[in-house]
Amino acid sequence: GKSLVFMTNNSTKSRKQYRKKFEALGLTVEEEEIFPSSFAAAAYLKSIDFPQEKKVYVIGGEGILQELELCGIKGIGGPEDGDKSIQFRPGFSIEHDKDVGAVVVGFDQFINYYKIQYGTLCIRENPGCLFIATNCDAVGHFTDAQEWA
Repeated sequence: GKSLVFMTNNSTKSRKQYRKKFEALGLTVEEEEIFPSSFAAAAYLKSIDFPQEKKVYVIGGEGILQELELCGIKGIGGPEDGDKSIQFRPGFSIEHDKDVGAVVVGFDQFINYYKIQYGTLCIRENPGCLFIATNCDAVGHFTDAQEWA
């Protein structure tokens, strides 16, 4: 027989969340048959023996954080940083976690300058910090009215 798998570059959901979505559509799909880019990013880090003492800063959704957790990798950031802001005034700076060993970026509905700066600081200032993008789409099709940058 043939095997059927589902692959997507959409990192907003974990395999578990996609399974529930398929279930709501009346389809029986096992998590092992679903391959979102959130899972691919976490599986990649696990495959390279990402150090247990290191953390991953996530610019993206809950799906990435859930997949990291399932791989035993500590994720920080994500939706919880969605309401953080920066101030353009003299002397303002952001402190970043020196234990971040990778920055994973996916679709983030709540992207802001804080997240961009935090991720940039980790990449620039933490030796060996990896940068992983879950997809390379130049635009998104989030509504039927227009393409989104």
